[in-house]
Amino acid sequence: MLVSDDKAGKMGVFVKQLLAGRDFAQADPFAGQMANFVYLVGDDETRECMVVDPAWDIQGILNVIDGQGLKLTGALVTHYHPDHIGGDIVGHSIAGLAELQALRPVNVYVNELEADGVKLVTGLSESDLVKVQGGDHLSIGSASVAFLHTPGHTPGSQCFLIGESLVSGDTLFIGGCGRVDLPGGNSEQLYYSLTQILGKLPDTTQLYPGHNYAAYPVGTIGRERLENFYMRIGSLVEWQGLMK
Repeated sequence: MLVSDDKAGKMGVFVKQLLAGRDFAQADPFAGQMANFVYLVGDDETRECMVVDPAWDIQGILNVIDGQGLKLTGALVTHYHPDHIGGDIVGHSIAGLAELQALRPVNVYVNELEADGVKLVTGLSESDLVKVQGGDHLSIGSASVAFLHTPGHTPGSQCFLIGESLVSGDTLFIGGCGRVDLPGGNSEQLYYSLTQILGKLPDTTQLYPGHNYAAYPVGTIGRERLENFYMRIGSLVEWQGLMK
């Protein structure tokens, strides 16, 4: 069962939310513990879609795509960590982009600052990647995806705005935000990304995070501005003191 099948605020444009350990990778207890969300975004009319952060069980994700009568046309990467795109983590080998390219090769859209990390973690080649910048747009049928560069968790972290829906990766969670103590993390950049980029979106923007860390799977930017402690910090000095 899909947690959410939102029309993204525009007729015919959808965001489908899949949860690791429940909607795919059901036999992998580590996938269930990590609680990653994978997203399918696209056009209801043409049935074209792209997958956001495919990992853990690529065949299972493809089974969902095929079962819904969708045509996969690309992959969107929020950031290079293995639980989002495949690779090795704490002794576990996680399927991801490499397996996707073997089963159903597509263009992989990655922020230009994250490309080297993606290649290192997954073994993908330069020719697999399409490098993008913040402010770029991509069409999936009639659906338009806006790329928002939101560094902080990693240098090339990016979010995707589809209609009135935001897929936020590990930059912004419901009630939280991404870590900055991993390689490439930057506290000041994350503060800017949260307050000056994501925090400027309309209150009604639907929030689709990278992990199922909250009591509910979909939020709004307006609610996060009111209730998320990390989005209510008033100054960079206060933020840096907290994030040390």
